[in-house]
Parts: sequence; C-alpha cells; structure tokens
Amino acid sequence: MLLITISLMILAYMIMGKDIKPLLARVKNINWRSKINALWIKLRPWAIKAGRATARPLLQCYYVLQDDNTSPLDRALIYAAIAYTILPMDFIPHAVYKLLGILDDGVALIYVYRKIKDKITPEINAKVDSTLRTWFDTPQTV
Repeated sequence: MLLITISLMILAYMIMGKDIKPLLARVKNINWRSKINALWIKLRPWAIKAGRATARPLLQCYYVLQDDNTSPLDRALIYAAIAYTILPMDFIPHAVYKLLGILDDGVALIYVYRKIKDKITPEINAKVDSTLRTWFDTPQTV
C-alpha cells in the first residue's frame, strides 16, 4: 500500500509540476517484479469487465512497466496510473461524482500514456494483442 501511495503522490506532483526528487528516492530500490505480478492479478478481471478498448492502453502501460529498461520514475508513474484506474480507491469517487469520478482515472492514465508511448515497441504491442485475444476471444471464467 505504501508503494501505491508514493507512486500516486509522484503522479500527482508530476501533473502539478512539483518537485518529485524526495519521493522518487523512495522508489529507486523497489523490487518491481513482485509488485508487477500483484498488479497483474487485479488487472485481468478489471480489464475483462471494462472491455478490450479500455484494456489496450492499460496493457501497453503494464508491459512497459515490465520492461527492464524502464526507469524508476516511469515505473512509479505507470504503477500509479494502473493502480488508480483498477483499484476501488479514488480521489474523486465515482459513486458520488459520477462522470467526474471516471474522468480523473482517465486523466491519470492519459498523462502517463503520453509520457511513455515512445517506449511501446512492436514487441510490446504483440504481447498486448496476444493478451487481448486470450482474454476476449475465448470464453472467460473470472
């Protein structure tokens, strides 16, 4: 939970243009592999409910997060965007603010996607396509 909090703070600070160096120092030595695997478990059921079009950018971000060449800053931003999108916690709750509550998830994901889109390689897109076929082109039990 601490990593989610720090990652969300980094994302919020980046969007607001604030200094992230003290926060970034706290995520430099994280064992991302275990965090990425834990995120995957929550991503699949959420994506199947949300649909193929919504799942695509999340999966692209996820596979960039997995890439060994991804910087700690990009990992924290991607982790925050995915977690914020798929987990029930929200700064602007959907149940109270309806459309506005959905838009804040989108803003977070779009911000991060624009920062990392140049890291989405043909290999990553092939993984995304394969995952989408597995999730959406076969009968599912979630």
